[in-house]
Amino acid sequence: MASASSSSARHLFNESKKRLCARVGINVNNLGSVARQVVRASKSNEIMHQTLKNFTQVDVVSDYSNQNLQKMSLILQHVGYQYDVMQDSVNHLDYLKEQVTAMER
Repeated sequence: MASASSSSARHLFNESKKRLCARVGINVNNLGSVARQVVRASKSNEIMHQTLKNFTQVDVVSDYSNQNLQKMSLILQHVGYQYDVMQDSVNHLDYLKEQVTAMER
């Protein structure tokens, strides 16, 4: 009984598929290729969406990296200024040592 009912359902499904294809104007043999093309197009959209998402993330990371490089450049400039000030202080200390030695004589 179950096999007769599944056979009947299969026949009904095939008949429905043939009628649908006739209405749409697609040959039953081409239905598989049309379905594959639809799936490929769907996957292409997914791939394009993921690619765009990845590109956007890379663009954001690139902007952050650029900002960090600018900040590091500014820090390097300030460290250079501080080095110059310390160098002047060391030179000034040498001058003061000479003055103290001259006063002790």
